Amino acid sequence: MNLLTGTRRRGGTGAGKGSRSVLRALAAAATVAALAVSVTSATATAAPAAIPPGLSCDTGKHAIDEYTGFALCRNNGSQTQTLWVHLVCGWAPDVDGNRVTLRPGESGQSTAHCGKIGTGIGEIHVRP
Repeated sequence: MNLLTGTRRRGGTGAGKGSRSVLRALAAAATVAALAVSVTSATATAAPAAIPPGLSCDTGKHAIDEYTGFALCRNNGSQTQTLWVHLVCGWAPDVDGNRVTLRPGESGQSTAHCGKIGTGIGEIHVRP
């Protein structure tokens, strides 16, 4: 069949039948692979990030730039802690934010930015 005109060629041999079945098999395999990747990606981003003990943190994406993530934390413990935000960036490399050292009772923020070639922030973790 000519895809541009929508007409079929008459006569000739059935050589195209084999290639069509191969193309159908490849299309089916590609569909299954795409579904497997999307299911895996959905479950990977659903995992909650654990916050280190002694800290209370709010994490999120920047209101204007969805490629920038943050962790705003308060040290409720009795010891000084150093922390940073870790962003899982999809297709771009994962990134770590600036190190923040908090004495007991202090608050601080760590920010990081995913590369624009990626799909944006998938997960936000606070690392000790």
